[in-house]
Amino acid sequence: MTTERRKSPDTTRRSEASRRAILTAAFELTGEVGYAKLSIEGIAARAGVGKQTIYRWWPSKGAVLFDAFLALTEGAEGAGEQEAALPDTGDLEADLKTVLRATVDELNDPRYDEPMRALNVEILQDPALAAAYAERLDGPMKELKKTRLRNAQQAGELPEGLDLDLAIEMVWGPLRTRWLERRGPLTHAYADRIVETALNGLRPRPA
Repeated sequence: MTTERRKSPDTTRRSEASRRAILTAAFELTGEVGYAKLSIEGIAARAGVGKQTIYRWWPSKGAVLFDAFLALTEGAEGAGEQEAALPDTGDLEADLKTVLRATVDELNDPRYDEPMRALNVEILQDPALAAAYAERLDGPMKELKKTRLRNAQQAGELPEGLDLDLAIEMVWGPLRTRWLERRGPLTHAYADRIVETALNGLRPRPA
């Protein structure tokens, strides 16, 4: 006589499915109702989970939204296995224009505008979330930017003693400020002017 063995439920797979559903729900609801009206209860209802499931993994709706944003930046499944890097064709100006143009397209996407603005506001009010943002997203992205600028230094496109942190602020700061404060339209032409103006001040001066 044989006995049929019952398979135990795959709790890891079930937990991952619930996590993805929660992150998707948080991102979608922020875009639909705004961050002020976003609630843990609403996220739980959209995701089809109990709110205690959310509180078991995240301390606040801001933390949920941050992880949702991280999931978005990581892209498709498996993309995280590839080494991240900024484009490096040997032409710093062209590469920076490519990156800033892509950033303009992202910031102009109505699906992402409200969630990204909400995340920025929440970071200002929540020190723990600000620390997580610096460690998990802003810090790694800054290192990618520094790597590209260091390569430009080695190629002689930028001076050796350049303050890379300041250079990053000069290139990326104006775009972020115009978007965050709604100072004007975000266009590829504007992104190109930022790069050209910044590099005019950063490039080595002829002897």
